[in-house]
Amino acid sequence: VQQYFIKKYGPGFEIEKKLPIGDPPKDHKFDIVNTELGIVIECKRYTWTETGNVPSAKMGFTNEAAFYLRLLPDNYVKYIVMLKANHSKRQESLAEYYYRINNHLLGKIKIAEYDPGEGELRIIESET
Repeated sequence: VQQYFIKKYGPGFEIEKKLPIGDPPKDHKFDIVNTELGIVIECKRYTWTETGNVPSAKMGFTNEAAFYLRLLPDNYVKYIVMLKANHSKRQESLAEYYYRINNHLLGKIKIAEYDPGEGELRIIESET
């Protein structure tokens, strides 16, 4: 994911960069950050369970990532990038599912899915 963003925007993306959040401020490590461009990315490499069920506990960690991103100032562009994960029993990818169920909690956070085989990143957006 870091290499994708470097290719798209140029250098300056740091791994596990600490940024202050909260009041009083306390440092929190974010997965990928470019402070010059104001881009902060949290990455999640989750898949459906073998039987096609939602990995509920892992979705909780994704919500936690959204919570921390929401504590950053609004001038940041914020992403949760999820591994592209499909299952034969599901009509949507895990990122699409997450967005559909949780978009009311996300504010301006962008949900994207990354396909490492193709090197492509797709922003998940509302179809309404």
